[in-house]
Amino acid sequence: MKRLLMIAGTALLALTAQASAEGDPAKGEKVFRKCKACHAVGEKAKNKVGPQLNGVIDRAWGSIEGYKYSKGLLEMADGKVWDTATLDAYLTKPKDVIPKTKMAFAGLKKEADRANVIAYMAQFNEDGSKK
Repeated sequence: MKRLLMIAGTALLALTAQASAEGDPAKGEKVFRKCKACHAVGEKAKNKVGPQLNGVIDRAWGSIEGYKYSKGLLEMADGKVWDTATLDAYLTKPKDVIPKTKMAFAGLKKEADRANVIAYMAQFNEDGSKK
């Protein structure tokens, strides 16, 4: 039974990661408006209430210099990166991924919105230039 659950979980994670990779960046830019109060992307992006998100895909957790991360994130950060599957789970319900996160955002319910916003963020290199 455990093996079956593990296989099902792995398949679901793979499908989620694939769906996130197939998002529409233009639609994601519109979804990102919900994020703009706390986060920024692009060449002039700065940390706000939340860290700037340039180069977030495959970036190590808690790695933006000058940003004061929550204790909860830092306690869990060891070796973790923001891959598309993790971002999708976090954007669904942040407190399910990092229970002690200081991020107050409730999450994005629609799978398409999450895939689109991940595709939008994936366009940005660490320096804020577009790929």
